Amino acid sequence: MADQFDVSLEDGDLLVEVELTTNLIIAASASDERLAPDEIDRILGISRPN
Repeated sequence: MADQFDVSLEDGDLLVEVELTTNLIIAASASDERLAPDEIDRILGISRPN
């Protein structure tokens, strides 16, 4: 019988989201101006069709 309280507290999707958000915060903090949408997309790994 499985222990109902033996659950993993690690969420892979959440960890990826936190990493992306952290990278965006660091880039915004290091910039003297607002980040351009293309720069934000690059940081988040989003590619736009040409």
